[in-house]
Amino acid sequence: MPRANDIRMKGFRDRSSVEEALEAALDGISPLPSEPVPVTGAAGRVLTGDVVSTVDVPAFRRSMMDGYAVRAEDTYGATAYNPIPLRLVGTSMPGTVPDSRVAPGHCVTIVTGAPVPDGADAVLMVENTSGSGDQIEATAPVPIGRNVGRIGEDVAAGDGVLGSGRFLLPQDVGLLSAIGCNPVDVVRRPVVRFIVSGDELLPPGSSPSGTKIVDSNSPMLAALIERDGGVPEVVRLPDEEGAMEGALSRPRADVIITAGAASVGSEDRVPILVDRLGSLTIHGITMRPSAPTGIGTIGGVRVVILPGNPVSCLAAYDFFAGPVVRSLGGRSPDWPYLTVRRTLARRIVSQIGRTDYARVAVDGDLVDPVAISGSSVLSSVTGASGFVVVPAALEGYPEGTEVTVHCYHGDCDT
Repeated sequence: MPRANDIRMKGFRDRSSVEEALEAALDGISPLPSEPVPVTGAAGRVLTGDVVSTVDVPAFRRSMMDGYAVRAEDTYGATAYNPIPLRLVGTSMPGTVPDSRVAPGHCVTIVTGAPVPDGADAVLMVENTSGSGDQIEATAPVPIGRNVGRIGEDVAAGDGVLGSGRFLLPQDVGLLSAIGCNPVDVVRRPVVRFIVSGDELLPPGSSPSGTKIVDSNSPMLAALIERDGGVPEVVRLPDEEGAMEGALSRPRADVIITAGAASVGSEDRVPILVDRLGSLTIHGITMRPSAPTGIGTIGGVRVVILPGNPVSCLAAYDFFAGPVVRSLGGRSPDWPYLTVRRTLARRIVSQIGRTDYARVAVDGDLVDPVAISGSSVLSSVTGASGFVVVPAALEGYPEGTEVTVHCYHGDCDT
């Protein structure tokens, strides 16, 4: 049994609120320095400076249609009953320089995206012509500028394109590529050392055998870390103090996350080691599941101690570790889940003074609680649509209450 002055018991006697734990987790956390990356790898990263275009896009007048580059005035008065002949003198294709100038009474075959030749000021659509060979006939007029994209129509030189702090979407990367922005300066991705320990654990990909269980936390958390923009560095250890101490104190991590050995049992060494090697600010939270969660710092690196039970581990990551990873990478610390408002089909029972993470299933307009307890039952999460947070000030939610559901996937209905 731990002694009364054990650092672990101190936290468990006077547990911190979820809000206090999150504040401690994010205290002093700011985005990491910038690094240049190729534009082809910039999607999902966060810009560290404003991007101003140095070029016009397009840099030339381009056709917006397949047809004929013409002088608009040459088509005035044209109808199907009064076609106007035009002499075909050349062709304009994308990526080439037109080989002919359009003089009065002339035209040039042109395709979408090709440069409009000098002398032409409109593009006559194919369907408004007749004839073949080296002469066509305009059967409808076209006004000046019709079907012609102007220089700088998309982006003009000097335009501010994207702002610092922007999370780059695929379309943003396309625009950066279009203006020749390469490389792109973005926030460096945080290296997240994730330490999982336990003599009873088999590596992912194994089959359970006897009293051994397969490590489910490391693949789950590695995926969450990647979702949040981090670079996972997975370390698996036996229940041995020296190995854990070495993994905690080794440099070159931006944040350290542990899973397991987090509570007050004889093998739960992580809180003691964090306090010995640095400082343990939080240990023990008024939350179900995830009560044994801890927050500390070693050598200026934030350490988040997660419980070993899979559901507790998932919940504690989302509440406390995920915001740290996202903030270091320049993203918002807020949850990356879509939310929906739905009505409870059955009540959710909680306890004043404790925050509850209730897994729920969404069925149409109704929400059915799946579980609050059962921190080791991972299927209670895979069988849920999302979760509802019951704040510490409430005893739960009665049947018929409209609640906010944080969706594990999509909008909870997919």
